[in-house]
Amino acid sequence: MAATVHGEVHPAFERIARVLERQVRLHGGGMAICVYHRGRPVVDAWAGTRDDAGTPWERDTAAMSFSTTKGVTATLLHVLVDRGLLDYDDPVSKYWPEFGQARKAAITVRQLLCHEAGLHHIRRMVDHGDRMLDWEHMVEALAAAEPSYVPGSQSAYHGLTFGWLIGELAQRVTDRPFAELIRTELALPLGLEGFWIGAPAAARERAARLKVPPLGLDDHYGTARPYAKGIQKICRNLRIPFDPAYLADALLPRGVMRTFWHPEVLTPSIPSANGLFTARDLARLYAALGAGGTLDGVPLVGPTTIARATQVQSRRLDRVVPVAMHWRLGYHRAFTGRGTPRQAFGHFGFGGSGAWTDPRRQLAVAMVNNRVAGSPFGDLRMLAIGAAAITGAARLAR
Repeated sequence: MAATVHGEVHPAFERIARVLERQVRLHGGGMAICVYHRGRPVVDAWAGTRDDAGTPWERDTAAMSFSTTKGVTATLLHVLVDRGLLDYDDPVSKYWPEFGQARKAAITVRQLLCHEAGLHHIRRMVDHGDRMLDWEHMVEALAAAEPSYVPGSQSAYHGLTFGWLIGELAQRVTDRPFAELIRTELALPLGLEGFWIGAPAAARERAARLKVPPLGLDDHYGTARPYAKGIQKICRNLRIPFDPAYLADALLPRGVMRTFWHPEVLTPSIPSANGLFTARDLARLYAALGAGGTLDGVPLVGPTTIARATQVQSRRLDRVVPVAMHWRLGYHRAFTGRGTPRQAFGHFGFGGSGAWTDPRRQLAVAMVNNRVAGSPFGDLRMLAIGAAAITGAARLAR
């Protein structure tokens, strides 16, 4: 059955409407896509349903966007760097003294942002995923943890720990709660209405309900360990740094899947995973970043800071993610079905969400949905949307 697409789509980007309709028809659930080009929205469309009762996805429907949240969290820190409250090459312990224990005194803000601090291993830090609902517990666990490798010597995607590491830094240099900072420093200046990390009751009530939870791999990792060791051996023989044990340590604390379907998961701030966003607001944020930090006359962050934040830090293969992510400071390269635009940056998430911008094309793309699918790092839906957006931008450039 065809899915009705609502909203507005510029004729040059009509292919995106077809991608949206097809994905909702094939996979069910609901989805929203927004694209900015040359500082203006050219796609603001949605389709499908937001819950199992068949409630239609609406203009203001937001969805939990998993790791897409990390790009937002990093952007907040860049705003604070731009104001001179901290610098990328400062030691973290300068602002967070407790962090300096356990061989971490020399770890820099830059190393946190580009996943080189050796603190990805949340599975060894907490006894259950529900600990992620407790900010203070996570901050104390990270302060006490020892790096799993020499910081700066390799990259291992800090899939869950990234959020509290960057979020606590933001709190320390401002003495303000993280959720409040997201609203006052990002959402309010740009007029982002559906944009939360730690959502109030009214926003939670309007949120899309995630559909079809994945299998509890976190609980059954022990039975899969022999296969993981086999993959590890193959990777070692081929000199590929990817390690399934690193992946489990970074993304699978015991009970994590049940935690993400906990009824209160949207209430606290989990700055690496539980952002509640509309596609419209994600695209607007990235449109500002792609335009040098200013959109519609609103200066969010200066162009010099944007240039520093989006410079590639490493092209090495990651130990957790089995591809070269070309880590920037909190962003990775933008993967699309038409390649990876050289200047583009953003962040994708488990379940298929994602947002990125390409400054050269003056293009920003975002998608949120509630049909969880794909890998921990995104899925093919976002690749198809990105390819369609690039095609549309090329048509307008003729």
